[in-house]
Order: sequence, then structure tokens, then C-alpha cells
Amino acid sequence: MIREARDIIKKPLVSEKSTDLMAEQKYVFQVEPKANKVEIKKAVEELFKVKVKDVNTIRMQGKMKRMGIHSGRRSNWKKAIVTLEEGSKPIEIFEGL
Repeated sequence: MIREARDIIKKPLVSEKSTDLMAEQKYVFQVEPKANKVEIKKAVEELFKVKVKDVNTIRMQGKMKRMGIHSGRRSNWKKAIVTLEEGSKPIEIFEGL
């Protein structure tokens, strides 16, 4: 099954920690849980027209949430930290943050 680049990269993650990583040419994305590092690298290069040096992935556990007496769990998800090559232009969607 061939996945499109837009199916692999779900959304960029912007937090205090990920904003600090941008100074080191590292960007954080929420990705498809079944995607591997090679697919993530190709998807980022295709979508943002940059050269990727390295990809680190983390499986995030869903949090327990309560609504009154009912409790449930958010779904598990996957996070990818993408490092760009030296001299590569920054990713445009993160500009101005």
C-alpha cells in the first residue's frame, strides 16, 4: 500500500520545546503511527522541498481523560523530530513563530 506524503505528515507540532529546537534546524511533526523513518523523510522532502539529514521517532502514549464520572483514553500517536541538512532553508510554515 502506497501512502501519500500528506497522509504520512499529519500536522506540525508547535510547543515551547519544539520552538527551541528550530534554532538547531530540527522540526517536530505528528505523523502516521505506521509510518517508518524512510517514509517520513521522503514525505518531508516532498512537501517542503528541503533536504533531511536525520529522523527520530517517538511513540506517544494517549492520556487518560475524564468527563464527569466517565473516563476514557485519548488514542496513541507518533511524533517525528526531523533534522535538516546544514545550509538548508527553514521550513516556511514554521516561520514567524
